[in-house]
Amino acid sequence: METYHDKKLPNESEQYRVQRNNLLQEEINLRTQVERVSAIRRKLPLGGIIREDYEFDMLDANGGILKVRLSELFGNKKSLIIYSFMYGPEAQNPCSMCTSIIDALNGNATDIEQNVSIVVVAKSPIKRISEFAKQRNWHKVKLASSQYNLYNIDYYGEDEQDNQWPICNVFVKRENEIYHSYATELLHVKTEEGMNARHVDFMWPLYNYLDITP
Repeated sequence: METYHDKKLPNESEQYRVQRNNLLQEEINLRTQVERVSAIRRKLPLGGIIREDYEFDMLDANGGILKVRLSELFGNKKSLIIYSFMYGPEAQNPCSMCTSIIDALNGNATDIEQNVSIVVVAKSPIKRISEFAKQRNWHKVKLASSQYNLYNIDYYGEDEQDNQWPICNVFVKRENEIYHSYATELLHVKTEEGMNARHVDFMWPLYNYLDITP
């Protein structure tokens, strides 16, 4: 039996350790693959220049509506992450899975914003989004409405039938231009039988926790 370390847990069996070591090798392989894919992702060439400097609705500190351009969402950062929240104006309730993801984003927004800007965008009116945000105690992550622009259509947050989709897009500023950098395109790929797209698992702790349980 190959030994990877000298740690053993109380009363574990030989069978457990053999199978745990087999799993450990798979985890090592997975870590290597994650690092490899991340390196490839970082080396992607610039994507397309944005079609327009989309104008979003946001709320100011007093609850008034602000018109904010995509270029302004960067703040003083060079990279901008936009998560498309499945909450269209005709939806009775927002997507429960998106809600879980944004719960996590809200908790990490302060740390994320040390390096990049991150914004959650939905098609509903901004005051409707804000009312739901209050129920979830989302007070750190930035929220914006794409109600009056084509951002969702252009970057696959919705389709021509107004179906909403949970996709994450990354944009970068280079000199005086804004380029698309990356999208979670596993959303568009047919999944193997019994699998989920898992395209935004990196920002969603829920199933990462559940996946380590029996």
